[in-house]
Amino acid sequence: MKTLVCTTPGQFAYEQADMPRLTPGNAILKIKQVGICGTDLHAFEGTQPFFSYPRILGHELAAEVVAVDGAPDFLPGEAVTIIPYSNCTHCIACRTGKPNCCVSLQVAGVHMDGGMVEYLSVPSRLLVHGEGLGFDELALVEPLAIGAHGVRRAAVQAGEFVLVVGAGPIGLGVMEFARIAGATVIALDINEGRLAFCREKLNVPFTIHAANEDVHEALRTITNGDMPTAVIDATGSLRAINTAFSYLAHGGRYVLVGLQKGDISVSHPEFHKREATLMSSRNATRADFELVISSMKSGAVNPTTYITHRVGFDQVGDAFASWLDPANGVIKAMVLMP
Repeated sequence: MKTLVCTTPGQFAYEQADMPRLTPGNAILKIKQVGICGTDLHAFEGTQPFFSYPRILGHELAAEVVAVDGAPDFLPGEAVTIIPYSNCTHCIACRTGKPNCCVSLQVAGVHMDGGMVEYLSVPSRLLVHGEGLGFDELALVEPLAIGAHGVRRAAVQAGEFVLVVGAGPIGLGVMEFARIAGATVIALDINEGRLAFCREKLNVPFTIHAANEDVHEALRTITNGDMPTAVIDATGSLRAINTAFSYLAHGGRYVLVGLQKGDISVSHPEFHKREATLMSSRNATRADFELVISSMKSGAVNPTTYITHRVGFDQVGDAFASWLDPANGVIKAMVLMP
């Protein structure tokens, strides 16, 4: 079968590999679509933490079951997505219901090869029923689940102001589920096209252009001087992460969904006097996946509007670098598998 390997930063190669064989406790999937996320782009750039080369990218997957062992409620031909985080099941995190931050977590397309392949073997316990959703939707469940998990970590409440820093696909998911939780969402970015998308497609009531506006003054005006009680970063930018500490209300919560390689720097007195809470949010759980799917089915979320670029598997190697350029207006690129 044909695979696409990121051999080194900035380089792809199409290679042939053996078809996976069915083994106990696993399933064989025919990959139908692969969403491209920031992790894939950062891996291509060479800026993704916890990453080594060569690597087959891709963890936002829509697939059909070819064969399955150990999951009798999944049938050949069924449309599915997967939880792409393979956990050990026995460490402290797994034992306490947090498999998303397992001590020895292996993420498809990051720590182990991912879905840029025609067929993929995955643990059957990580399959997720498609519930009648289409392949576009199924390939978008995972990034939205990350957003849903970040909102759950922030314990977002109805009526509060939530600032989402970064209006990429993960940030959009955060905005969607903060809205569903009843919050008033404020989107902050430096890309006017993405801010316009937030206003026009997601009906986000407040947007701030970080490069063109006084962010502190805008936030004070929007929140009647209180500042946001929850700030959620979805940029993975060290500068943005460090700056956003100053946007937080007294008594507020700051959740880092985005990931970068550097060290966070914060004024301890400013953070301390707020009695602020700082949290990370890693990946998502099955409960988050199920929330996303039910939200799609009910119409509360329509993520297919996020897809701005589509490309066939054979063209990914040529097109990938262009998705890094903000001028190309990429919100979500989708790879169509043969």
